[in-house]
Amino acid sequence: MSSVPSASAPLPGSIDLPPLPAEAPETDVHDRRALRGVLGRFATGVTVLTAGRDTPCGMTANSFTSVSLDPAQVLVCVVKSAALHEAVLAEGAFAVSVLARDQEWVARHFADHGRPRGAREFEGIDHAPGRHTGAPVLGRVQAWLECRLSAVHEGGDHTIFVGSVLGAGRSAGADPLLFHGGAFAGLAD
Repeated sequence: MSSVPSASAPLPGSIDLPPLPAEAPETDVHDRRALRGVLGRFATGVTVLTAGRDTPCGMTANSFTSVSLDPAQVLVCVVKSAALHEAVLAEGAFAVSVLARDQEWVARHFADHGRPRGAREFEGIDHAPGRHTGAPVLGRVQAWLECRLSAVHEGGDHTIFVGSVLGAGRSAGADPLLFHGGAFAGLAD
C-alpha cells in the first residue's frame, strides 16, 4: 500500500526544470486571495445544488464534475459551513441543476447569503421536487441530475460528496452559464 505525502512536504527527488514563464509567475499558495485568483482562471459551468424534501435548501456551486459513467457518479464540493452541507448529510441525497446563460440571476440568488431560507428560498424560482430524491430541481436549466449520496470525503474546509446518479435530463438549445476570473460569462463572451 502506498502512502500519500503531506501536501506541504516537497516531493522526493530533484527535477531540473526550466524557469516558469515570466507572464505566469509562481503564486504564494498560502495567500487565499492570490490562490483564488489562480483557481479562477479555470472556466467552469455554474450549478445550483439542492437538497431537502421538507425543508429545501440550495446553493450556487461551480465545484461539480463527473466521476464515472459506469456506475454513473458525480461529485460536488460543499463548504462545511453551508446549510446545504448538513442537508445533504441528513437527506443522503442531492440534486444538481446546470444553469443556462440567461440564469445568472438564479446563480446570484442562491449565492446571496441574505436570501430567505427554507421553502421561501425557492419563491419565484421555477422548480419541482425531484422524482427520486424530493430535492428541488430547477426549471429551464441546461441539465439536471438527482443523486443518492454514495461517499463522503474530507477536503479541507469543504466536504467532497460523491453521488450515484438516480435520474438525469438535459435540454436542447441555450448556451451554458460559465464562471471565469470571478465573473459570470457565456460562450460568446
